[in-house]
Amino acid sequence: MKVDDVVNAGANAWDLYLGGGVADVHPTPRAIIDEGPQRTVYRFLRRGWQPSHATPILLVPPLAAPAWCFDLRRGCSVAEHLLARGYPTYVVDYGPISFGDRALGLEHWVNDVIPNAIDAVIRDSGREDIQLVGWCLGGIMALLAKASDPELPARSVAMIASPFDFTQVRMAAPIRALASLTGGALGTALYRMLGGAPAPLVTLGFRATAIDRYVTKPVAMAQHLHDRDWLAHSQAVDAYMANMLAYPGRTFGQLYHQFFRVNELAGGTLELGDDCIELAKVDVPVLAVGGGADVLAPIDAVHHVGSVLPKSPDVRLEIAPGGHLGVLTGRSAVRSTWIFLDEFLADYDRGRATASRPERPASAQSVSA
Repeated sequence: MKVDDVVNAGANAWDLYLGGGVADVHPTPRAIIDEGPQRTVYRFLRRGWQPSHATPILLVPPLAAPAWCFDLRRGCSVAEHLLARGYPTYVVDYGPISFGDRALGLEHWVNDVIPNAIDAVIRDSGREDIQLVGWCLGGIMALLAKASDPELPARSVAMIASPFDFTQVRMAAPIRALASLTGGALGTALYRMLGGAPAPLVTLGFRATAIDRYVTKPVAMAQHLHDRDWLAHSQAVDAYMANMLAYPGRTFGQLYHQFFRVNELAGGTLELGDDCIELAKVDVPVLAVGGGADVLAPIDAVHHVGSVLPKSPDVRLEIAPGGHLGVLTGRSAVRSTWIFLDEFLADYDRGRATASRPERPASAQSVSA
């Protein structure tokens, strides 16, 4: 090891274990523009900032994961990046889920929370429509919201790590096998008794998607102790994983039965409450980015959405490096996922004539729908 690396390792170790850490996790400034049941909508702020794009962006997180997935740390913040690109940027935060919320189904977010968040952004921005960007289940819910109400003022939907064919999710195979043996009764009894999926179980589930990272972490830390940026990202990811939220009981039941057991979404429809939502009604451009190392949302599961959107005028299926969280906000996302997102959002921004298109690196991959 070089002398400089030894010096850097010593300084990093001091900050990491005895100081305040090495990651800058100060959140991007934001202001509340709307509140409602399971809904707080924020507008991100930047001193002296002026928009260079006309269409606002609403970031849609998944359930059970904090909304700061889009603002993980400085330098790896989707919100910070979009502001720098000149987009009025908003996020909807669902807040913590309690036992009292156990009767809430997925339709509450699809038909109420997301549409109301969109209306709030329209009012606050003074624009006619917006673009939606969702991660994981957030992307699925955003697309379902648009399919449920084609008049929803969303010009496009971008999804990152959002699976639509759960037979391609190898981690779900044991769940399907157990469900087939019990007719789904064991899982149903468990989540009804608990009122959903408690936060500690959700944290364990997310960590299981990168179990090798936790097993090899001591060795990796020693190898990268001189690399401050690597350590900062590791610290930020650990903090995020430690703050997972709960799933409400009825919503978890829908995910368990309709997504994992029956794989209903793969057929392009989903029964929610009294409605049957048809993805074939989506008539706006759609972007789907899959992570090359994502075991929770493998590329084939993510790209399956391209086969169920016959009315979409533009379906872009992209591949980027990273696991489930890394493909959204990892250190390589700025050179892959964010490039795809920049191109897509600029193409469907109302002010796209003045928007500059970023250069796509040679390593970025596209797949035709």
